Amino acid sequence: MPKMKTKSSAKKRFTITGSGKIKRKHAFKSHILTKKAKKRKRNLTHSGLVHKADLSNIKLQLCMK
Repeated sequence: MPKMKTKSSAKKRFTITGSGKIKRKHAFKSHILTKKAKKRKRNLTHSGLVHKADLSNIKLQLCMK
């Protein structure tokens, strides 16, 4: 049986922290920034953690399970 391949899109979007959590970046900060408030753009800069409900799907895509 061949090895499972990691999904390239997931590999580019998610990173694993030292404690095993999965880190992600916020969407909606690539273009059309003139109509968005400064506070909103600033808050989109910071990365966050993946929600508990999505964790199992992302772990499958990254071949962690």
